[in-house]
Amino acid sequence: MSGAARGAFISFEGIDGSGKSTQARRLADHLRASGRDVVLTREPGGSPGAEDIRRLVLEGDPDRWSAETEILLFTAARRDHLEKTIRPALAAGKVVITDRFADSTRLYQGITRGDLRGVVDRLHSLMIGVEPDLTFIVDMDPAEGLRRALARRGAEERFESFGEALQVRMRDGFLALAAEFPARCVVIDGARSVETVAADIAAVAARRLA
Repeated sequence: MSGAARGAFISFEGIDGSGKSTQARRLADHLRASGRDVVLTREPGGSPGAEDIRRLVLEGDPDRWSAETEILLFTAARRDHLEKTIRPALAAGKVVITDRFADSTRLYQGITRGDLRGVVDRLHSLMIGVEPDLTFIVDMDPAEGLRRALARRGAEERFESFGEALQVRMRDGFLALAAEFPARCVVIDGARSVETVAADIAAVAARRLA
């Protein structure tokens, strides 16, 4: 394939309320306007089977599942997403932009609910074996992120209900992941205007996709 046709895999990560979902949509629109074929997706979800699992893990009592069970559910959803959506799109030369990927599981289930990072990584290596080419970590003050997340008042508030302490640990964890994987992770200051953040992200993406 030519360089213009080569697929690319981009993920957006960050604490709840950081604005990552908005920025994922903004980048998808920007790339489409520049002529790229883009698939915008999300996790958990992104395929019919994975969306079914999404409802199981994001709604209901915060203590509904153990951390170990959640790891298995998220990995099952990710595998279906990979098979049905991500791999076919990349093979067709499309840009895949996903709102969350394995980094979220490394933190939510692997660190914040017990010392299970090793379990997450082993399952990821066995069943997924794919990392994004580029990961944007949208950084946000934990208290502000939680305020924004709770203001949405949606059904999917299971993790927001764990409170600000989890948000603080998640933020620290995402920044640590950025240091762990510097080749693919770029930290973006999400406390600025939507337009300014989107412009920064578009500039980084243009360099990486060139």
